[in-house]
Amino acid sequence: MNLIKRNWLSFAALIGAVVLSGCATRTPMAYGEGTSPLEHQTKPVYLMAVTLKNNYRKTWQPEMLVVHVEKPGAKESSERLNFTIDEPGKDETGSDVTGNRYFLRMGLDAGQYDLVGVTSLNRSFPIIGTFFTPLHSNVEAKSPGVYYLGHVRATVRERQGNEFKAGPSIPLVDQAVVGASGGTFDVEILDELAEDEPAFRKRFPALEGVPIVKALLPPFDREKAQKWWEAH
Repeated sequence: MNLIKRNWLSFAALIGAVVLSGCATRTPMAYGEGTSPLEHQTKPVYLMAVTLKNNYRKTWQPEMLVVHVEKPGAKESSERLNFTIDEPGKDETGSDVTGNRYFLRMGLDAGQYDLVGVTSLNRSFPIIGTFFTPLHSNVEAKSPGVYYLGHVRATVRERQGNEFKAGPSIPLVDQAVVGASGGTFDVEILDELAEDEPAFRKRFPALEGVPIVKALLPPFDREKAQKWWEAH
């Protein structure tokens, strides 16, 4: 393996390590390998579908890594949860028509949480591009059960003026090529339970016979996302 390719693979691994650990607790999705199929009987499990699409640089479709969840005013890593996407939760076609779709299952102890956003990646040697989809929605975990938060449809388009970026600016070339630094996300939170419920039940047999209660997130607040981006 040549030096350039070896360095690129090392950089890709470094990004993955930072995103999946960093100052947060890596947390598996519910109903995945090593988790209890009866988790919803002891705490709430929140289902959310996510579709990521890049209309700005169509050959660079984001592939989800984690969804970031925090307790208000989080200071410790234990108060920051990185729910990592697993294979059963992926529907990655790479198509610039449909984008990539994901099925999230987040088990949360009782309390208040901020659903911060989603980090995704696209790698095609020698380019590595990183995207961040802001959500900034509040979730209050209460009674055990299974709850549907909605379907997040997030699409990258060319940004105008000082709109928040679809990802970091650095590394400059990589982020420009994939459209992360020159693009922004348009985000919709939709009620698509009729379409999403059968998909969740087919992928995760532990949901058989379990009621799914609708608990939709509020509409995406672009102004809030803009202020957060400017502050960070």
